Amino acid sequence: MLTVLIDYESGNLHSAEKAFQRMAREVGAGEVIVSDRPEDVARADRIVLPGDGAFPACHAALAGAGAGSVLEALREAVEVKGRPFMGICVGMQLMARVGHEYEECPGLGWIDGEVTKILPEDPKLKVPHMGWNDLVIDRPHPVLEGIETGHHAYFVHSYHMSVADPAQLIAHVEYGQPVTAIVGRDTMVGTQFHPEKSQANGLRLIANFLSWKP
Repeated sequence: MLTVLIDYESGNLHSAEKAFQRMAREVGAGEVIVSDRPEDVARADRIVLPGDGAFPACHAALAGAGAGSVLEALREAVEVKGRPFMGICVGMQLMARVGHEYEECPGLGWIDGEVTKILPEDPKLKVPHMGWNDLVIDRPHPVLEGIETGHHAYFVHSYHMSVADPAQLIAHVEYGQPVTAIVGRDTMVGTQFHPEKSQANGLRLIANFLSWKP
């Protein structure tokens, strides 16, 4: 089995690569590589889209990554072939219908939601939302096996996804307002937090994704 972490120059992939490789060894999930090549995305059994930075820049980089279009290969693999997919941080936000960071920008349209700025009601709460926060599980999902409400994860972001369809909201956290933490549907799942930086809970989620058979 091959898991591909897409490299579209949206941040340091080193920690994510190491975490996925470690858990792939533990659960016997085959090879994990980082690639910007559409042909690697096309042959992948599982695909991970990490991301740091602004939504429009990440979308443009994804559309322009590699020789050919990684974006086209990604859509074919996930939408047509049903390959399991995980988006992380901005990679999760790109699953939305549209983003509003700096400018309106279309997303992948896989989750019925919009990416908007976090506006906590308590002025003492700073943006970006940075650090550890406790998950609130809204509905069960295979990637959450062994993870419960109250378990914590590590966040670094100023924008979040407002999900229109409650069935696609898997978990949230409270930060002066409900902040989406995990979304998903069909063979797709996304985490606003960084599982590779979330210690035991994050590694468990990665292992669950690598073992998931939708």
